[in-house]
Amino acid sequence: MEVFQRSQVGRLLDRLATPPKRLIAIFGPRQTGKTTIVRQALARTDLESRYLPVDAPDRPGSLTGADRSAISLPVADVRDTAWLVRHWHEARLEAERCERGFVLALDEIQQIPQWSGTVKGLWDEDRARNCPLHVILLGSAPLLMQSGLSESLAGRFLPLQVTHWSYLEMSQAFNFNLQKYLYFGGYPGAADLVGSLDDWRNFILEAIIAPNIERDVLAMTRVDKPTLLKRVFELGADYSGQILAFHKMLGQLQGAGNTTTLARYLELLSKAGLIVGLQKYSNRPLRRRASSPKLNVLNPALMTVSSGYSINEAVTDRTFWGRVVESVVGAHLFNSATSDIGLHYWREDVHEVDFVLQRGRRIVAVEVKSGRKPKSLRGIEEFERRFAPWKSLVVGSGGIPLDEFLSVPADHWFQKS
Repeated sequence: MEVFQRSQVGRLLDRLATPPKRLIAIFGPRQTGKTTIVRQALARTDLESRYLPVDAPDRPGSLTGADRSAISLPVADVRDTAWLVRHWHEARLEAERCERGFVLALDEIQQIPQWSGTVKGLWDEDRARNCPLHVILLGSAPLLMQSGLSESLAGRFLPLQVTHWSYLEMSQAFNFNLQKYLYFGGYPGAADLVGSLDDWRNFILEAIIAPNIERDVLAMTRVDKPTLLKRVFELGADYSGQILAFHKMLGQLQGAGNTTTLARYLELLSKAGLIVGLQKYSNRPLRRRASSPKLNVLNPALMTVSSGYSINEAVTDRTFWGRVVESVVGAHLFNSATSDIGLHYWREDVHEVDFVLQRGRRIVAVEVKSGRKPKSLRGIEEFERRFAPWKSLVVGSGGIPLDEFLSVPADHWFQKS
């Protein structure tokens, strides 16, 4: 049986096929397969390579395939800048010995204190001597990775963003049907646990949500109220698919401080790949920033895991299931959008459009009809009257089938029909 490979494997191989002019930075949410992508690419390239996980205990002996050049280290070896410099120098010697170059992959690089400045110095040395060493940096804390890259390594790296697994990927890799994806979401590490609801829930809660918040988010930047951050996540998961004004959030969160704190915590959760607070669409940027956010989980498992529902119970509750469907559409658009595409919602008086995609001057209106209740199209008609969008889409009942919509990326809708 052929092993499934995400599209990022091919993109990484393309970058390794050319002389190293920039670092390759791979980052994304926890449990989205970053390490697997690198291992699969290293197994397919004809370059020699070394894969070093910063956060794993050292193992004696040599490995094959992606780790064919792995070395054993003393168990007590400290992962600090001296460790990084030593292994970089060893990889540099290997690169200069090999005719075609060498690949050094450093996983969880953000766990090395002051890593970005050290990498900058080493990389600049390599460029000065035209060393054929490819360097891949991986990290699970996106903001920490991005801040280190942007502050010290601007212009020296090519990003390779890894997002949550799509419906199409989970269908191809694990034979998920649409209903199973809507409930269990896109975490490949949990795919083999869906037969036991308790095991699946424990994995999502203990292996994904808890470390994502307690390790990744809190490692990114100073958070004065960690308990509040967790409550903001819980609130976002409970209200996914709904517009919730900041003052109403404050009313549900004791000791929440002010709206600025809540907006900042939502931004952290978004950069960690957990929840996004979408801004209202407006042709005036100041009005966007002042709008109430529409909360949307970035993986449906984050919404269903704490619902208390089994999959059959979730489907039966039409209001809840309707919000799941709408949240999945929002997550898909956010996760698959390229960097030049913005995602918003729109509401004015009684008129509302679920999602608005924007690329430059072109906008695409997206209305989701989940079947939870008869839904008028007067909102999208009013939006068309006011803004003359490039396209208007209805997803679900009477429109584009949901499985078809979830099988194409957001930029597909900006292509000419």
